[in-house]
Amino acid sequence: MAVVTQEYVDVPVGDLAMRTFVAAPRSPGPHPAIVFYSDIFQLTEPTLRWCVRLASYGFLVAAPEIYHRIEPSGTVLEFDDEGKARGQRDAETTPVGHFDADAAAALDWLEERTGGAPLGAAGHCTGGHIAFRAAFDPRVRSTACWYPTGLHDGKLAAEPDAATLARAPEIKGDLLLIFGTRDPHTPEAGRQVVRRGVRDNNVTWLEYDAEHAFGRDIGPRYDPEITDEAFAQTVAHLRRTLA
Repeated sequence: MAVVTQEYVDVPVGDLAMRTFVAAPRSPGPHPAIVFYSDIFQLTEPTLRWCVRLASYGFLVAAPEIYHRIEPSGTVLEFDDEGKARGQRDAETTPVGHFDADAAAALDWLEERTGGAPLGAAGHCTGGHIAFRAAFDPRVRSTACWYPTGLHDGKLAAEPDAATLARAPEIKGDLLLIFGTRDPHTPEAGRQVVRRGVRDNNVTWLEYDAEHAFGRDIGPRYDPEITDEAFAQTVAHLRRTLA
C-alpha cells in the first residue's frame, strides 16, 4: 500500500469544467487509472475515503461530480430526505447523453494524465450504472460496479429506459458486478435479468447478504466486514485486469 496525494482538478467537457477529485500514489507512475462514479450525493466524505483507499493500492482514481452541469461546483448533498430528493431530482433531469459525454471526457483526461496507462471504471449505486456505460468505451479494460441501480429495468437519469443492458455486448473489458441480496433497488428477479444480459461478457459476479449501499461507511446499512471482503475482491480484480 502507498501514501497518496489528493487534489481537485477541472476536467474539460467542451466549454464546461467538470470538478473532479483525484487521488494517486505518491510513488512514480504511470499508474493504472480509474474513473470512479459516486452515488447521487456526489463527492461526500465516504466517497472520498473510498477513492483514497483504492488509490493506496496503486491506482490513480478520478471521481467527477456527476451533476456538474446542474449543481454549483463543490456541491455535496446531505444524507437526509432533502439531499436524497435533490439528488434524485438532479438525476431525473440529466440526459443519459450527458453522463456518456462526461465519461468520455474523463477518460480522455486520464489517458493524457497517465501517458496511456491502462484505464478502468468503477462506481456505486447510480454511479455503478454510469460506470457500466463508461465500459462501452473500448479504452476501458476493467470495470467494477457496486450495487448498480437501474441495469435490470433501464432506468437512468432522465431516461425511463436507457437500454444499457442491451448494449452489454459492446463491453470488451472485464466486469465485476457486486450486489447485496437484500437490495430493494435490484431484487432477485432484477439480478437475474442482469445475469442474463451480461452472460456473454467476461464477468465476475458477487452477491453478499447485505443491503443497498452496504459499502457507504456511515448509516445503518453499512456492513464493515462485507465491505472489506468486497473491496479486497475489487482490488484483486482491478490489479489482475489492469496489469
